[in-house]
Amino acid sequence: MNESYWLLAIKLYVSLAGFTALPVIWTVFSNVPLNKAGPHFDVSPHFTDAEKLLLQQHYERIRGTLSFWKTQAERYKRAHFYCLSWTIPSSVIVPVLAQATDTDAYSKWLITVVSAFSAILLALHRAFKVSDNYRAYREGESMFYDTYRRMLDRPETFGDASTRVERYFAEVEELRKFIRNTETDNTPSLDQTKSQKAEDSG
Repeated sequence: MNESYWLLAIKLYVSLAGFTALPVIWTVFSNVPLNKAGPHFDVSPHFTDAEKLLLQQHYERIRGTLSFWKTQAERYKRAHFYCLSWTIPSSVIVPVLAQATDTDAYSKWLITVVSAFSAILLALHRAFKVSDNYRAYREGESMFYDTYRRMLDRPETFGDASTRVERYFAEVEELRKFIRNTETDNTPSLDQTKSQKAEDSG
């Protein structure tokens, strides 16, 4: 007996969903390396040797944080676009499939699979605030490098030579606090997750 076309469609859908999820899963178990930077503080003509040492040590201490931000931004980016690439087409496909169903039981199962998968992705996307976290980590990374390059290229924007290093450290510290607070705000609590599940099932 020939296999049902509807069953084949279910297998194809599940296979594609699993295959396209591999890049998202990969980032969960790997770290994204930092981009190669240009000349650092150690060769800058704007600072004394003592200032160069302080600035270079400060950058080395924050490298781990930068790597974490970049990795998190990539994880949430891939998760965000994975959700969009499956939920948006599904919202169009489900009504079409509903009109195309026939007596084959697998035709209704295909609609169930597509609808359930889309609902799960939407619930996870909302509960874990994927787009908000992606934006927060990406903006945090970008804002740091903007501050870093400004210190390298235009240190006078941080004030007098006697205070600019401290002001630079203060700005980076405030940026780290901002990202930390954003991360905490965007982390769903158990109550929020339960509430989200209740809304989706209601």
